[in-house]
Amino acid sequence: MIHRIGNTDIQPRHRLSCHCGAVVLELELPDGVVDPHRCDCSLCRRKGAITSGVPLNALHVIAGEEVLRCYQFNTLTAKHYFCGNCGIYTHHQRRSNPNEYGYNVGCLEVSVHSGT
Repeated sequence: MIHRIGNTDIQPRHRLSCHCGAVVLELELPDGVVDPHRCDCSLCRRKGAITSGVPLNALHVIAGEEVLRCYQFNTLTAKHYFCGNCGIYTHHQRRSNPNEYGYNVGCLEVSVHSGT
């Protein structure tokens, strides 16, 4: 479990956003970032994103639902969401566990710079 990224403590309710800021999600992360990993499916391998997961009811769209786009392939079970403006992948409903969302750890709102 990761409880701190850069200079930022991971909060029990933590925000995640796309690059342009149009899509903002709030995640319930009471245990921090749990089991971050790179998925090896054909899509995620190409995205290179590091993902972690939360139950479906622990992800809340705060802003930008209207700009979210969904991409599905193969069995059409997984739903991969990305911002229709900037193209950044924010989250996906998993094929391996449809009761869970995977989210892009790189989209968590954190400060990784020392300021110098």
